[in-house]
Amino acid sequence: MSGSLVAIIGIIVFILGYRYYSKFIAERIYKLDPNYVTPAHRYKDGVDYVPTNKYVLWGHHFTSVAGAAPIVGPAIAVYWGWLPAFLWVVLGTVFAAGVHDFGTLVLSVRNKGQSIGTLAHRLIGQRAKLLFLFIILILVLMVNAVFAWVISSLFVSYPSSVLPIFIQIPLAIWIGYAVYRRKTRMLIPSLLALVVMYGVAIITSRVPILQIDVVRYFGGEGASGLFGLGATSSAFLIWIIILMVYVYIASTLPVWKLLQPRDYINSHQLVVGLLILYLGLFFTNPEVTAPVTNTVTDVSWFPLLFITIACGAISGFHGLVSSGTTSKQLNKETDARFVGYFGAVGEGVLALIAIIAVVTFFSNTDQFVATYSSFTEAGGAGLGIFIEGASQLASGLAIPPEIATTIVSIIVVSFAATTLDTSVRLMRYIISELGVEYKMPSLTKMHVATTIAVVLSAVLVLLPEGSRGFGSGGYLLWPLFGTSNQLLAGISLLLISIWLKRQGRNYIFTLIPMVFLLFMTLIAMFNQVLFQWSWFGTNSNSLLFFLGAIIFGFAVWIILTAISALSNNQFDK
Repeated sequence: MSGSLVAIIGIIVFILGYRYYSKFIAERIYKLDPNYVTPAHRYKDGVDYVPTNKYVLWGHHFTSVAGAAPIVGPAIAVYWGWLPAFLWVVLGTVFAAGVHDFGTLVLSVRNKGQSIGTLAHRLIGQRAKLLFLFIILILVLMVNAVFAWVISSLFVSYPSSVLPIFIQIPLAIWIGYAVYRRKTRMLIPSLLALVVMYGVAIITSRVPILQIDVVRYFGGEGASGLFGLGATSSAFLIWIIILMVYVYIASTLPVWKLLQPRDYINSHQLVVGLLILYLGLFFTNPEVTAPVTNTVTDVSWFPLLFITIACGAISGFHGLVSSGTTSKQLNKETDARFVGYFGAVGEGVLALIAIIAVVTFFSNTDQFVATYSSFTEAGGAGLGIFIEGASQLASGLAIPPEIATTIVSIIVVSFAATTLDTSVRLMRYIISELGVEYKMPSLTKMHVATTIAVVLSAVLVLLPEGSRGFGSGGYLLWPLFGTSNQLLAGISLLLISIWLKRQGRNYIFTLIPMVFLLFMTLIAMFNQVLFQWSWFGTNSNSLLFFLGAIIFGFAVWIILTAISALSNNQFDK
């Protein structure tokens, strides 16, 4: 089967889903009101609450939720064959992710722009809120630590991508001032910024002296570096420190100064990148060489497939972004359909090309099976195979391989960085909420909360030795990410369902994906905690067992409490 046909089928389903299903959800279920005064106007402060054009906000929202996850998850999940991954990405996006992201945005907008964690308090009580915030805090901490490693790893592996990424920052700041101080339109400046970035990328791909290769500066891989570390580990340390300083600044600046313009540039970058990859796909029309389904013995696809592909099908982190930052910038309530649902569709399109890039990369099925020989091998190879496969697709447009590789790595780093600083900003909100809860006013101060978030993230990255060497400490907790993330999505859908019921609306369209997701996730987490990480499990790990058991218990408590609260009426209409 050709990769082009797979792409066409997927894109047609996405178009139909947005055109008809999201319209039905917007008009008949969420009942958007164009005259509703959104929190961005009601609480406008120029820092977090800023009314924003829906196209600019879509760019921020989309790039914040995209990150590397909709690439990595599908690139790993094809281990079970391309068809299961394809079906979950396409159907999960239309019937679960779109409804979830759209719904958490509307729910937050209707409740003063409050985060999904705070809304849990209003629905199911104080204790459930604290349990929910704990799950969210662990989740964003994992995202911060692992994405810092991913970005540092890409900088080390693809030094030609560093300069174009760093040039984007002053360009974004310039655009922010031009738009919000001089009232310039953002489209043309952001396109010019993108041209500059890709122009620099072409130059750095061809001129080695412009490639910021920190490992080379130390003398190569075998050389020694800082504090007794090797050259590669020293490079990781330097990049992680730079990233932590960057996210501190980025997450405390007003959103219009850096966050929105940079994300708008990245949204164009993604559109351009997707056009390159899809056009390259249609020109080369490669055959899918991966098996339709792959019979394996080490890890069952049920229910792990639905946990491995989170972003790209449905992800609880999206609800945090929708209710944490996006809801504070929504200009009109009717913009929520485009920003929330279409943002999920955009991520589905990215996940779809990630699948196709991987499953068409290999010359034959035997090569695929040899590379994806186990689930562990798939996890280690997925991102690298995507970058190489995407570069191969781009070659269909006569783009030289080294330039294509640089551009693809720039796209991945840009989205990972966007997710990283949005996640740190979300962590700051959570710490501030805990400060209010426990009457610790110092924690409500922006710079105090941000410092705590950055320091905790850096500690998790650098101090423990992770499975991928120095700087990968976040991977010690990463096995918890999939289930924690999907539990968060399921609980968010539960909150939306309860809110809809109390509004007297049909909540079956959020209830069905909620039941499906919680069922799959609770089974997966129960199996992991009891049969893998416990003292008699196949992969005993006391840290994962302890934290996993706590998260599982908290989730069950929240779900039972929420179900018992169905008869209450605590939400504002």
